Amino acid sequence: MSKVETFKMNFEERDKEQIKDEEVLTASLDKPALFKILVDRYQEAFTRKAMGILRQQEEAEDIVQETFVKIYWNAKKFKKIEGIEFKSWAYKILVNTAISRYRKISKKWQAESLDPLDLEMASEKNLSTENIVLESENKSAAAELISRIPKPLARLVSLYYIEDKSYKQIAEKESLTIPALKMKLFRAKKILRDLYKKSDDNNNKI
Repeated sequence: MSKVETFKMNFEERDKEQIKDEEVLTASLDKPALFKILVDRYQEAFTRKAMGILRQQEEAEDIVQETFVKIYWNAKKFKKIEGIEFKSWAYKILVNTAISRYRKISKKWQAESLDPLDLEMASEKNLSTENIVLESENKSAAAELISRIPKPLARLVSLYYIEDKSYKQIAEKESLTIPALKMKLFRAKKILRDLYKKSDDNNNKI
């Protein structure tokens, strides 16, 4: 009896939480329906991660689906990689796919944008969300930095980066025009960049 047949026979009797990702992936090559276990395990977390990069729900969902397809079609390659867990391998595929899409969207956005401020913000690589707030993936650390900037700006930054509110939602909540909001966020990010740089320099001296 093959490994896959044994797996299928014992599957219903086993606790799904106890079945390793790698085992499910291997079995799914002969029994594609089993791949749904991995989809159920990772879809929500993958979507959150993709949203952190793309900041667009529809794009994030598309990237997650594309990632699962890549994972399945490259499953045999994974079997040849010793010492690497499925989770880290899968997240690498997700992040690379999301970043690739983000770059395409950014180029198109910059080419089509008629807002000089948008173009200026896009050209400031050091003021990107990743470099200022999301780089550490530690929102408590980001919140600490935000608390050190003027309160009116801190509130806007928290709403946009920590609570993931859209420009439209924040503008309506704070009674601002979207151009005014973008200008305030741009100014806040300059302050955050300096604070982040100083913090990083201090850590390197320790």
